[in-house]
Amino acid sequence: MHLSYTGRIILLSILVGAFILSACTGFIENQVFFPDRQIIITPDQRGLAYEDVLFETQDKVMINGWFVPGKKEAPYFLFFHGNAGNISHRIDNLILLNLIGLNVFIFDYRGYGKSGGKISEEGFYLDAEAAYQYTAKKASEHNNPIIIFGRSLGTVAAVYIAAGEKCSGVILESAFTSLENMAAYHYPIPFLSRLLKGRFNTIATIKRVHQPTLFIHGDHDTIVPYKMGQALFDATNTPKIFYTIPGAGHNDTYETAGAKYIEVLDRFIRAAVSGKSIAGIAN
Repeated sequence: MHLSYTGRIILLSILVGAFILSACTGFIENQVFFPDRQIIITPDQRGLAYEDVLFETQDKVMINGWFVPGKKEAPYFLFFHGNAGNISHRIDNLILLNLIGLNVFIFDYRGYGKSGGKISEEGFYLDAEAAYQYTAKKASEHNNPIIIFGRSLGTVAAVYIAAGEKCSGVILESAFTSLENMAAYHYPIPFLSRLLKGRFNTIATIKRVHQPTLFIHGDHDTIVPYKMGQALFDATNTPKIFYTIPGAGHNDTYETAGAKYIEVLDRFIRAAVSGKSIAGIAN
């Protein structure tokens, strides 16, 4: 094949553009995901029975998770954790959820903990889908409902799954609208925001969610601003309720709220699975 001078310039421009896009994508994902490989504790060390689970994604990556059983008739609670650490950093959450009898499945995205592969936005969604399929299979064996929970970056996965799969309710804690908006809040550089347009775009996806949805947010959150959680709430077209935790930041919601945190979750889940109104459950 012989290219003209103009053709060579066009081809070079395409290759350079592809290289820059690839480099920027890698840089962005390195700023979003903070995986930790070391498992620091397991549920049995805190008195919880559990099953260590391996399951496979559509692109053949092996993912690790924990199933912590609760009451036989209780909902299955699919837990999408945030962007840092791994499942072993969520033991306190598992203990709280076990107190109200939930059957909890929590897992690590690829590149986190004992999960294989390397994390990326595309892989993040594939992992979420595989985790849902695993949970749905277990729940169907006992005809139990499913509740989807996401925290921080995990809310992106939770909304993505709830928009396309069956569940009885959705819980979004410290949720943000999009990576573009997060960048504009923390680093108000126009070029950066444009580069991130469409990435982790929950405010677009949430319009397809129809299940009852509980939002939880601390009003002193300096990582994901409280107003961003409210904006996502406003964009939601389903039965919804917003539970504000006064004085809470990004990483201390359940500690700051105390017993009310798990009480609100329990009330919401009971209402959502029974088809009752969720109005007033945060009071």
